Amino acid sequence: MLSKDLVAASSKPLILSILLYKESYGYEIIQTVKKLSGGSMEWTDGMLYPILHRLEAQELIESTWKTSEEGRKRKYYRIRKEGKTALAGEQKQWSLVNSTLNRIWEDKSCLT
Repeated sequence: MLSKDLVAASSKPLILSILLYKESYGYEIIQTVKKLSGGSMEWTDGMLYPILHRLEAQELIESTWKTSEEGRKRKYYRIRKEGKTALAGEQKQWSLVNSTLNRIWEDKSCLT
């Protein structure tokens, strides 16, 4: 189980990464995260929608209402140009953190 802090920190790059490849609606984003994490990350509506609204307010994503094949109206989100730029920055930051942690965990002599 991931800590709340790590879930919060990783939500922005995860959402932007998912939307980079296709537009999606909330429930589908939740299911995609669950699938990609092998079931280890289980997001809720109450956690996801405030983040989507914040990303929309920051103009990193945009949304439109569409009717699905089943006739349900869904709000679909897609990444904007500004979101792609933000994601590139997120990728650099996460890569740095990941490589630093891996270096410490794999080669403890690097600390001496």
